[in-house]
Amino acid sequence: MTSKPDRVVLIGVAGDSGCGKSTFLRRLADLFGEQFMTVICLDDYHSLDRKGRKAAGVTALDPKANNFDLMYEQIKDLKEGNPIDKPIYNHETGELDPPERIDPNKVIVIEGLHPLFDERVRGLLDFSVYLDISDEVKIAWKIQRDMAERGHTYEDVLASIEARRPDFQAYIDPQKTHADVVLQILPTELIKDDKERKILRVRMIQREGVEGFSPAFLFDEGSTIKWTPCGRKLTCSYPGLRMFYGPEEYYGNSVSILEVDGQFENLDELIYVEQHLSNLSTKYSGEMTELLIKHREYPGSNNGSGLFQVLTGLKMRSTYERLTQTEKVAAVV
Repeated sequence: MTSKPDRVVLIGVAGDSGCGKSTFLRRLADLFGEQFMTVICLDDYHSLDRKGRKAAGVTALDPKANNFDLMYEQIKDLKEGNPIDKPIYNHETGELDPPERIDPNKVIVIEGLHPLFDERVRGLLDFSVYLDISDEVKIAWKIQRDMAERGHTYEDVLASIEARRPDFQAYIDPQKTHADVVLQILPTELIKDDKERKILRVRMIQREGVEGFSPAFLFDEGSTIKWTPCGRKLTCSYPGLRMFYGPEEYYGNSVSILEVDGQFENLDELIYVEQHLSNLSTKYSGEMTELLIKHREYPGSNNGSGLFQVLTGLKMRSTYERLTQTEKVAAVV
Protein backbone atom coordinates (compact mmCIF):
# COMPACT_ATOMS: atom_id res chain seq x y z
CA MET A 1 0.00 0.00 0.00
CA THR A 2 1.41 3.33 -1.04
CA SER A 3 -1.37 5.60 0.16
CA LYS A 4 -4.14 5.47 2.71
CA PRO A 5 -7.53 4.74 1.06
CA ASP A 6 -10.23 7.41 1.39
CA ARG A 7 -12.73 4.76 2.47
CA VAL A 8 -12.13 1.21 3.65
CA VAL A 9 -15.04 -1.06 2.71
CA LEU A 10 -15.43 -4.02 5.07
CA ILE A 11 -16.93 -7.34 3.91
CA GLY A 12 -17.72 -10.36 6.09
CA VAL A 13 -17.69 -13.93 4.71
CA ALA A 14 -18.94 -16.45 7.28
CA GLY A 15 -19.33 -20.23 7.27
CA ASP A 16 -18.01 -23.53 8.58
CA SER A 17 -14.75 -25.01 7.34
CA GLY A 18 -15.00 -26.71 3.95
CA CYS A 19 -18.03 -24.70 2.81
CA GLY A 20 -16.46 -22.98 -0.22
CA LYS A 21 -15.04 -19.78 1.32
CA SER A 22 -11.72 -20.14 -0.54
CA THR A 23 -13.39 -20.31 -3.96
CA PHE A 24 -15.63 -17.38 -3.12
CA LEU A 25 -12.61 -15.29 -2.05
CA ARG A 26 -10.89 -16.07 -5.38
CA ARG A 27 -13.97 -14.80 -7.19
CA LEU A 28 -13.90 -11.59 -5.10
CA ALA A 29 -10.22 -11.07 -5.94
CA ASP A 30 -11.14 -11.31 -9.64
CA LEU A 31 -13.71 -8.53 -9.15
CA PHE A 32 -11.78 -6.14 -6.91
CA GLY A 33 -8.20 -6.90 -7.95
CA GLU A 34 -5.82 -8.70 -5.58
CA GLN A 35 -3.80 -5.55 -4.86
CA PHE A 36 -6.90 -3.67 -3.65
CA MET A 37 -8.27 -6.43 -1.41
CA THR A 38 -6.85 -7.75 1.86
CA VAL A 39 -8.24 -10.95 3.37
CA ILE A 40 -8.05 -11.53 7.12
CA CYS A 41 -8.72 -15.04 8.40
CA LEU A 42 -10.37 -14.72 11.81
CA ASP A 43 -8.62 -17.91 13.00
CA ASP A 44 -5.80 -15.46 13.76
CA TYR A 45 -7.87 -14.22 16.71
CA HIS A 46 -7.86 -17.58 18.50
CA SER A 47 -6.95 -16.76 22.10
CA LEU A 48 -6.15 -20.43 22.77
CA ASP A 49 -3.75 -22.45 20.67
CA ARG A 50 -4.40 -26.12 19.85
CA LYS A 51 -2.91 -27.35 23.15
CA GLY A 52 -4.79 -24.69 25.12
CA ARG A 53 -8.10 -25.67 23.54
CA LYS A 54 -7.45 -29.33 24.31
CA ALA A 55 -6.63 -28.52 27.93
CA ALA A 56 -9.75 -26.35 28.29
CA GLY A 57 -11.95 -28.92 26.54
CA VAL A 58 -13.23 -26.46 23.91
CA THR A 59 -13.17 -26.35 20.10
CA ALA A 60 -12.11 -23.45 17.88
CA LEU A 61 -15.81 -22.82 17.23
CA ASP A 62 -16.39 -21.91 20.89
CA PRO A 63 -16.24 -18.14 21.55
CA LYS A 64 -14.13 -18.87 24.67
CA ALA A 65 -11.27 -19.86 22.35
CA ASN A 66 -11.33 -16.49 20.53
CA ASN A 67 -10.37 -12.92 21.42
CA PHE A 68 -13.32 -10.82 20.21
CA ASP A 69 -12.15 -7.67 22.00
CA LEU A 70 -8.89 -7.63 20.03
CA MET A 71 -10.72 -8.60 16.83
CA TYR A 72 -13.09 -5.65 17.20
CA GLU A 73 -10.37 -3.12 18.08
CA GLN A 74 -8.14 -4.15 15.16
CA ILE A 75 -10.91 -4.39 12.53
CA LYS A 76 -12.17 -0.97 13.70
CA ASP A 77 -8.65 0.46 13.35
CA LEU A 78 -8.36 -0.90 9.81
CA LYS A 79 -11.75 0.52 8.85
CA GLU A 80 -10.64 3.90 10.18
CA GLY A 81 -7.59 3.68 7.91
CA ASN A 82 -4.97 2.75 10.52
CA PRO A 83 -2.43 -0.11 10.30
CA ILE A 84 -2.53 -2.97 12.81
CA ASP A 85 -0.19 -5.65 14.14
CA LYS A 86 -2.37 -8.70 13.61
CA PRO A 87 -1.70 -11.98 15.42
CA ILE A 88 -1.07 -15.12 13.33
CA TYR A 89 -2.49 -18.55 14.06
CA ASN A 90 -0.26 -21.21 12.53
CA HIS A 91 -2.52 -24.01 11.26
CA GLU A 92 0.38 -26.44 10.86
CA THR A 93 1.79 -26.14 14.38
CA GLY A 94 -1.48 -25.15 16.07
CA GLU A 95 0.39 -22.33 17.81
CA LEU A 96 0.29 -18.53 17.74
CA ASP A 97 3.14 -16.96 15.75
CA PRO A 98 4.52 -13.39 16.13
CA PRO A 99 2.14 -10.72 14.72
CA GLU A 100 2.37 -9.17 11.24
CA ARG A 101 1.78 -5.58 10.13
CA ILE A 102 -1.41 -5.12 8.06
CA ASP A 103 -2.05 -1.82 6.30
CA PRO A 104 -5.57 -0.63 5.45
CA ASN A 105 -6.73 -1.38 1.90
CA LYS A 106 -9.65 -0.35 -0.29
CA VAL A 107 -11.47 -3.62 0.53
CA ILE A 108 -10.90 -5.65 3.71
CA VAL A 109 -12.54 -9.08 3.82
CA ILE A 110 -12.83 -10.81 7.19
CA GLU A 111 -13.56 -14.50 6.73
CA GLY A 112 -13.91 -17.50 8.97
CA LEU A 113 -16.12 -18.99 11.63
CA HIS A 114 -17.17 -15.82 13.48
CA PRO A 115 -17.43 -12.66 11.27
CA LEU A 116 -21.06 -12.09 12.32
CA PHE A 117 -20.89 -13.43 15.87
CA ASP A 118 -19.83 -10.32 17.81
CA GLU A 119 -22.34 -7.47 17.59
CA ARG A 120 -19.56 -4.84 17.59
CA VAL A 121 -17.70 -6.44 14.68
CA ARG A 122 -20.99 -7.00 12.84
CA GLY A 123 -21.76 -3.29 13.14
CA LEU A 124 -18.58 -2.44 11.24
CA LEU A 125 -19.48 -4.54 8.18
CA ASP A 126 -20.63 -2.91 4.94
CA PHE A 127 -21.79 -6.22 3.40
CA SER A 128 -22.01 -9.77 4.70
CA VAL A 129 -22.58 -13.24 3.29
CA TYR A 130 -23.07 -16.58 5.04
CA LEU A 131 -22.21 -19.81 3.18
CA ASP A 132 -24.70 -22.40 4.37
CA ILE A 133 -24.02 -26.02 3.37
CA SER A 134 -26.66 -28.60 4.30
CA ASP A 135 -25.53 -31.56 6.40
CA GLU A 136 -26.10 -34.03 3.56
CA VAL A 137 -23.88 -32.10 1.14
CA LYS A 138 -21.30 -31.24 3.82
CA ILE A 139 -20.86 -34.91 4.71
CA ALA A 140 -20.54 -35.91 1.05
CA TRP A 141 -17.96 -33.16 0.39
CA LYS A 142 -15.96 -33.89 3.52
CA ILE A 143 -15.90 -37.62 2.79
CA GLN A 144 -14.72 -36.91 -0.74
CA ARG A 145 -11.98 -34.51 0.43
CA ASP A 146 -10.79 -36.17 3.64
CA MET A 147 -10.84 -39.75 2.38
CA ALA A 148 -9.31 -38.95 -1.02
CA GLU A 149 -6.77 -36.30 0.00
CA ARG A 150 -6.05 -36.93 3.66
CA GLY A 151 -6.39 -40.71 4.02
CA HIS A 152 -9.17 -40.55 6.61
CA THR A 153 -11.69 -43.36 6.99
CA TYR A 154 -15.42 -42.90 6.51
CA GLU A 155 -15.90 -43.38 10.28
CA ASP A 156 -13.26 -40.69 11.03
CA VAL A 157 -15.04 -38.17 8.83
CA LEU A 158 -18.46 -38.78 10.38
CA ALA A 159 -16.98 -38.67 13.90
CA SER A 160 -15.29 -35.30 13.25
CA ILE A 161 -18.54 -33.81 11.90
CA GLU A 162 -20.53 -35.11 14.88
CA ALA A 163 -17.93 -33.78 17.34
CA ARG A 164 -18.25 -30.27 15.89
CA ARG A 165 -22.04 -30.30 15.52
CA PRO A 166 -23.09 -28.95 18.98
CA ASP A 167 -20.72 -25.95 18.77
CA PHE A 168 -21.57 -25.37 15.11
CA GLN A 169 -25.27 -25.23 15.92
CA ALA A 170 -24.71 -23.04 18.98
CA TYR A 171 -22.21 -20.49 17.66
CA ILE A 172 -21.76 -20.64 13.86
CA ASP A 173 -25.12 -21.46 12.28
CA PRO A 174 -27.12 -18.65 14.02
CA GLN A 175 -24.93 -16.06 12.28
CA LYS A 176 -26.84 -16.59 9.04
CA THR A 177 -29.78 -14.66 10.53
CA HIS A 178 -27.62 -11.49 10.37
CA ALA A 179 -26.24 -11.86 6.83
CA ASP A 180 -27.29 -9.67 3.89
CA VAL A 181 -27.04 -12.74 1.63
CA VAL A 182 -27.12 -16.44 2.52
CA LEU A 183 -25.90 -18.92 -0.11
CA GLN A 184 -27.58 -22.19 0.77
CA ILE A 185 -26.43 -25.47 -0.81
CA LEU A 186 -28.90 -28.35 -0.64
CA PRO A 187 -29.35 -31.77 -2.24
CA THR A 188 -31.11 -31.71 -5.61
CA GLU A 189 -34.87 -32.24 -5.81
CA LEU A 190 -34.55 -33.37 -9.43
CA ILE A 191 -33.34 -36.88 -8.54
CA LYS A 192 -35.30 -38.96 -6.04
CA ASP A 193 -33.17 -40.27 -3.12
CA ASP A 194 -29.95 -38.89 -4.62
CA LYS A 195 -26.95 -40.24 -2.67
CA GLU A 196 -24.02 -38.91 -4.72
CA ARG A 197 -24.69 -35.19 -3.99
CA LYS A 198 -23.04 -34.19 -7.26
CA ILE A 199 -26.14 -32.35 -8.48
CA LEU A 200 -26.96 -29.42 -6.20
CA ARG A 201 -29.89 -27.16 -5.43
CA VAL A 202 -28.54 -23.71 -4.56
CA ARG A 203 -30.54 -20.84 -3.07
CA MET A 204 -29.47 -17.19 -2.87
CA ILE A 205 -31.40 -15.72 0.07
CA GLN A 206 -31.32 -11.92 -0.27
CA ARG A 207 -32.40 -9.75 2.63
CA GLU A 208 -34.90 -6.99 1.88
CA GLY A 209 -34.59 -3.50 3.32
CA VAL A 210 -30.77 -3.35 3.43
CA GLU A 211 -29.59 0.17 2.58
CA GLY A 212 -28.13 0.33 -0.94
CA PHE A 213 -28.77 -3.36 -1.67
CA SER A 214 -31.31 -4.20 -4.36
CA PRO A 215 -31.99 -7.96 -4.60
CA ALA A 216 -31.66 -9.65 -7.99
CA PHE A 217 -34.80 -11.20 -9.47
CA LEU A 218 -36.06 -13.45 -12.24
CA PHE A 219 -38.54 -12.06 -14.82
CA ASP A 220 -40.83 -10.00 -12.56
CA GLU A 221 -39.84 -8.45 -9.22
CA GLY A 222 -41.99 -9.61 -6.30
CA SER A 223 -43.68 -12.43 -8.24
CA THR A 224 -43.26 -16.15 -7.62
CA ILE A 225 -41.72 -17.80 -10.68
CA LYS A 226 -40.86 -21.41 -11.51
CA TRP A 227 -38.86 -21.69 -14.74
CA THR A 228 -37.43 -24.65 -16.65
CA PRO A 229 -35.08 -23.00 -19.17
CA CYS A 230 -33.91 -26.26 -20.79
CA GLY A 231 -34.68 -26.48 -24.49
CA ARG A 232 -33.34 -25.05 -27.71
CA LYS A 233 -31.51 -22.16 -26.03
CA LEU A 234 -30.01 -24.02 -23.06
CA THR A 235 -28.49 -27.48 -23.30
CA CYS A 236 -29.38 -29.58 -20.25
CA SER A 237 -28.39 -33.16 -19.65
CA TYR A 238 -30.07 -35.39 -17.03
CA PRO A 239 -31.62 -34.45 -14.64
CA GLY A 240 -32.22 -31.07 -16.27
CA LEU A 241 -32.28 -27.58 -14.73
CA ARG A 242 -34.95 -25.74 -12.80
CA MET A 243 -35.00 -22.17 -11.49
CA PHE A 244 -37.18 -20.46 -8.89
CA TYR A 245 -37.69 -16.90 -7.67
CA GLY A 246 -40.03 -15.54 -5.04
CA PRO A 247 -40.49 -13.62 -1.77
CA GLU A 248 -40.26 -15.52 1.53
CA GLU A 249 -39.79 -15.02 5.26
CA TYR A 250 -36.43 -16.12 6.67
CA TYR A 251 -35.94 -16.06 10.46
CA GLY A 252 -38.37 -13.16 10.75
CA ASN A 253 -36.85 -11.17 7.87
CA SER A 254 -38.41 -10.49 4.47
CA VAL A 255 -36.17 -11.97 1.77
CA SER A 256 -36.11 -12.60 -1.97
CA ILE A 257 -35.04 -16.09 -3.02
CA LEU A 258 -33.28 -17.03 -6.25
CA GLU A 259 -32.76 -20.76 -6.78
CA VAL A 260 -31.01 -23.01 -9.29
CA ASP A 261 -31.48 -26.78 -9.11
CA GLY A 262 -29.29 -28.77 -11.51
CA GLN A 263 -26.23 -27.82 -13.54
CA PHE A 264 -25.32 -26.00 -16.72
CA GLU A 265 -24.14 -28.18 -19.59
CA ASN A 266 -22.49 -25.36 -21.54
CA LEU A 267 -21.36 -22.24 -19.66
CA ASP A 268 -21.27 -20.17 -22.85
CA GLU A 269 -25.07 -20.55 -23.05
CA LEU A 270 -25.53 -19.05 -19.58
CA ILE A 271 -25.99 -15.63 -21.23
CA TYR A 272 -29.55 -16.82 -21.98
CA VAL A 273 -30.25 -17.20 -18.25
CA GLU A 274 -28.49 -13.91 -17.46
CA GLN A 275 -30.75 -12.06 -19.91
CA HIS A 276 -33.80 -13.13 -17.87
CA LEU A 277 -32.35 -11.95 -14.55
CA SER A 278 -32.52 -8.32 -13.39
CA ASN A 279 -30.77 -6.17 -10.75
CA LEU A 280 -27.50 -8.03 -11.30
CA SER A 281 -25.27 -4.98 -10.65
CA THR A 282 -23.31 -5.81 -13.82
CA LYS A 283 -21.64 -3.05 -15.84
CA TYR A 284 -22.70 -4.52 -19.19
CA SER A 285 -24.85 -7.33 -20.59
CA GLY A 286 -23.07 -10.68 -20.30
CA GLU A 287 -20.60 -9.64 -17.58
CA MET A 288 -21.83 -12.27 -15.11
CA THR A 289 -21.51 -15.05 -17.72
CA GLU A 290 -18.07 -13.74 -18.68
CA LEU A 291 -16.87 -13.86 -15.06
CA LEU A 292 -18.00 -17.50 -14.73
CA ILE A 293 -16.43 -18.53 -18.05
CA LYS A 294 -13.16 -16.80 -17.09
CA HIS A 295 -12.59 -19.43 -14.39
CA ARG A 296 -14.44 -22.53 -15.53
CA GLU A 297 -12.02 -24.52 -13.36
CA TYR A 298 -13.31 -23.05 -10.08
CA PRO A 299 -15.49 -25.52 -8.13
CA GLY A 300 -19.21 -24.92 -8.68
CA SER A 301 -18.82 -22.97 -11.93
CA ASN A 302 -21.36 -25.22 -13.68
CA ASN A 303 -24.08 -24.89 -11.02
CA GLY A 304 -25.86 -22.39 -8.81
CA SER A 305 -23.02 -22.10 -6.29
CA GLY A 306 -20.67 -20.49 -8.82
CA LEU A 307 -23.44 -18.40 -10.37
CA PHE A 308 -24.58 -17.00 -7.03
CA GLN A 309 -21.03 -16.48 -5.74
CA VAL A 310 -20.38 -14.28 -8.79
CA LEU A 311 -23.72 -12.49 -8.35
CA THR A 312 -23.01 -11.86 -4.65
CA GLY A 313 -19.57 -10.54 -5.61
CA LEU A 314 -21.20 -8.13 -8.08
CA LYS A 315 -23.47 -6.91 -5.26
CA MET A 316 -20.40 -6.37 -3.06
CA ARG A 317 -18.70 -4.40 -5.84
CA SER A 318 -21.83 -2.26 -6.18
CA THR A 319 -21.74 -1.58 -2.40
CA TYR A 320 -18.07 -0.64 -2.63
CA GLU A 321 -18.69 1.78 -5.52
CA ARG A 322 -21.68 3.37 -3.78
CA LEU A 323 -19.80 3.92 -0.51
CA THR A 324 -16.59 5.21 -2.08
CA GLN A 325 -18.57 7.51 -4.38
CA THR A 326 -20.51 8.85 -1.37
CA GLU A 327 -17.18 9.52 0.34
CA LYS A 328 -15.89 11.49 -2.67
CA VAL A 329 -19.09 13.54 -2.89
CA ALA A 330 -18.93 14.31 0.87
CA ALA A 331 -15.29 15.41 0.52
CA VAL A 332 -16.19 17.80 -2.34
CA VAL A 333 -19.09 19.28 -0.37
